[in-house]
Amino acid sequence: MGVSKVRDYLENMGFSGEIIEFDVGTETVELAAAALGTEPARICKTMSFQADEGCILIQTAGDTKISNSKFKQLFGFKAKMLPPDLVLHYTGHPVGGVCAFNIENEEVKIYSDISMKRFDVLYPAAGTGNSAIKMTPDELFKYSKSMEWIDVCNVKAPL
Repeated sequence: MGVSKVRDYLENMGFSGEIIEFDVGTETVELAAAALGTEPARICKTMSFQADEGCILIQTAGDTKISNSKFKQLFGFKAKMLPPDLVLHYTGHPVGGVCAFNIENEEVKIYSDISMKRFDVLYPAAGTGNSAIKMTPDELFKYSKSMEWIDVCNVKAPL
């Protein structure tokens, strides 16, 4: 799908923030944080899980890990990540650039984890493995058309 489609989508939704494109890869939380010069926790990870019908995207803070028990309690089944080909099929974005913007597939349900609410600014990917965009948690929720704020993560202990 790429940055241009995400840019067009966000502009059509009324968002005026600028997409940042890098000469280096930002496919992981650590790479994105280094490229942006920010702490890893402020990188918004968009994780793709298999559902009975379609998939579930969960946006989380970069320092979190999905809690299997919280996930199962909320959704009623065990968390199972999608393989890369199905991620691309459902989202239109490649692994490493997955974001919850411009998702046209009705089989995709989008949620935002409360782990992101502790920050004033986050950086989700913008459709490629070398892009990001600066947003507040409320902007991220709105422009991703998230269904609701959920609590399915545990914050990782520092190394």
